[in-house]
This record gives sequence, C-alpha cells and structure tokens, in this order.
Amino acid sequence: MASIIKRGKSYRAQISLYKHGKHSKISKTFPTKKEAQLWSLEMELAKGGGKELAHRNTTFADFFENWIYVVKIKDVKETTFQNYTRVLGVIRNLFKDIQLKDLNDIVVQSKIDEYAETHSRKTTHEVLLKIRTALRDAYARGYITNDFAGLLKTRGVNPPKRNKALSITDFKKLRKYVLEHPEDEFNLLVLVALETGMRRGELLGIRPENLYEHGIQVRQSISPTSVDTSLKSPNAKRDVSINKDVYELIQQIPVKENGYIFGFGGFKQSEQLAELLEMLSIERTTFHGLRDTHASFLFAQNIDLVYVSKRLGHVNIQTTQNYYLELMPEKKHQQDADALTLLSSL
Repeated sequence: MASIIKRGKSYRAQISLYKHGKHSKISKTFPTKKEAQLWSLEMELAKGGGKELAHRNTTFADFFENWIYVVKIKDVKETTFQNYTRVLGVIRNLFKDIQLKDLNDIVVQSKIDEYAETHSRKTTHEVLLKIRTALRDAYARGYITNDFAGLLKTRGVNPPKRNKALSITDFKKLRKYVLEHPEDEFNLLVLVALETGMRRGELLGIRPENLYEHGIQVRQSISPTSVDTSLKSPNAKRDVSINKDVYELIQQIPVKENGYIFGFGGFKQSEQLAELLEMLSIERTTFHGLRDTHASFLFAQNIDLVYVSKRLGHVNIQTTQNYYLELMPEKKHQQDADALTLLSSL
C-alpha cells in the first residue's frame, strides 16, 4: 500500500514494490496532500496493471542509451544507428537527470521546443521521431504509465533552403567552366554530379569497374561517419548514362590507392564547392543542390518523370515530384506566361 508522510510544508508519497523475491520502494514529494494522494492512486493502479514501476527512477537519457544499444542496433543499418547515437547526445543535453517517472507530454514537449529554438524544423522533427519511438517502447515495457508520444509536435521554422537548385543560366555557366578546366579533379567531381544527379557519397564510391562505355554503375556510397558503403535504398542501385566527353574525362583520373576514382579529400567537398561558386559569382548551393539542379533541368526539358525517378534512384515517383515544387526560375516564368496565354485565349 501507499504511504503519505507530511514533511514540513510538503507531502512525501511512497509505494512499496515486490518482485522476484525482492522488496523496493519508490517515492515522490508534492506540495499538497491531494497531489500526493492522486499520485499514490495512479501508482497503485499501475502496479496492479503490471507496470514496471521500479524502472521509473531510471533517467530517460539512460533508458534511451540502453534502448539503442540493445534494441535498435540490431534493427537498423550502421549509418542509421549513428544517427541514433547523435540523438543520444541531444537527449542527454536536454533531459539531463529527468527520470522516466517525471515524463509527460508537457515536459517532453517543452524540451523539444527548447531544441527547436536553435535547430531547423526538419532536424527537430528527426529528433522527435526517435524520442517518440523510444517513449512507445518504454510504455510497451511498462516503464511509463501513459502513452503520450502521439501528442508531441514539431514546432519551429525551417531556415532558407541550402540545397537550392541552380537556375538554368547558372547551371550552364558552372558546367561550361568545369568542362573547360578538367585538370582540377574537383571540377570533374562537380561535372559528374551535374551530369548524373548522383549523391555525394555515390560519387565518391565510384570505382574503375563501375565505369562502362558512356555510363556509371552506382553500387556503393561513401560516408564520412561510417565504414558502411551500402546504398541508401535498394532503388539507389542503378546504372546512370553519361555522355562521351564526360566518360573520357573520368577515365583519365588516376585511381587512388583505396581503389576509388575520386579522392575523399577529408570530406571537404562542401567547402570546395562554396569557393568554386563564389569565384564564378553563382548563388551558393550544396552537392545535394547539384542533384536537385540535375533533376530540375531534366524536368524543365520535359523528360519523362518515371525515367527521372529511376535515374535519381528514388524509392517512388512521389519522391521525385517533390523535387519540382520549386522549379528553376526560367521554367516557372515560362509556365506562368503559357498559363496566361491559355487563359487569354478562352
């Protein structure tokens, strides 16, 4: 049974537990007797329902760490597991010594909102998804008494998009420059990115045996945080055609000692790209922005959507369509004009 003891101006509620021949107790202090009584009733009901109340004194951070190293490590790829370990750092920083018994939707939501103040909505949502999954696991195991994970929301705003597709004018300008300066290996890396829409890791994963006449077999991907070279998804395994000039330029690159064509360069390709674009007075973007540029350019030329989707290695066509929510400026202006012309002809 629960006991409530008055201590000064507060009330200490205590629950007795018995499991596997061992006795233990959990307690909590409240400012009023009514709150202590309500908590005691909740705990007794939970105990009667088989909830693992002894675990409620475990901190959420410790639970999350144990959960990812015992459960998730067996369920996900190494690269995905690395994301979980990074979220563990976030959780330790946010939740500190907060225990499972003190968690509810208001407490967790406040921590998520705190994180959102200095991070993008997308990054915050990725953290929230992992917290939700952990909380549902804790509830299923009886470590927390309420399933409130579904009440949690992602708030905040997204910063300006970094992966912005280049305009057709800048696309042609950049492509012309890197074609005319193949002596710099990085220029060829940019050229292949524009030519194929391959992801940065896929570009770095090109080996001589992946080259065939006027094409590249996408078979592995290099990550700066993992030795796992597997592709993002089964659909990412594909063959991507390239024109003769680009094919011949790639073949001239000396193969590195590790067997790959392009050097990893300390994975500083983003910084190198920023410098190149600044030199050419082209609006800044990322390697993924070059992938967006490739996709948007093909779409602007009315290339079949199914073909573009397969060329990019997308899971489905819907993913490909999402690339075109923001078209290249010139194409959008042309479609605006075409739309007005059609309306005027009615």
